[in-house]
Amino acid sequence: MQHTESQWPMHVSLKKVEKQVGRWTSVTWELDQILPATHQAPEGAKVVVLELHKDERASYRLNLDMDNAMLYIVCDELEDGTWVPAAVSADQNVAAGCLEGDTPVLNLLMPGAIACWIEAFITRHGEVEICAHRRKHVNRRKNEGPSNNNNFGQRN
Repeated sequence: MQHTESQWPMHVSLKKVEKQVGRWTSVTWELDQILPATHQAPEGAKVVVLELHKDERASYRLNLDMDNAMLYIVCDELEDGTWVPAAVSADQNVAAGCLEGDTPVLNLLMPGAIACWIEAFITRHGEVEICAHRRKHVNRRKNEGPSNNNNFGQRN
């Protein structure tokens, strides 16, 4: 299975780690291996596709510009507590949305080859302007705005 311009299939395997915390045993899940699907599949690995989307280019750019660009492995949690890799993303917003919905997410440093591939995707489809939308009706320097001015928005 080869990767394309927007999809890169990967073998992802997780491992269960039991730690003794005082008298209690704590169970966590960690990434065991992640390999391109062109390699032989490790035991217990699942093929998961890292798919890039044009509308997420700004998020990819923010991630790549960080000192530690990350990949996020979104997992399904089975009834017995086992985690199974379900998706891989380079978009922090996808990971945050999953975590807010109590979906398990693991992260790992992005390998250089994947960073180059994402950079090429962004270059091929164009950079997206990243801007923070300010509320134009608020002037923080003058301490003016709806919450500080009772006459704000009223016509004279």
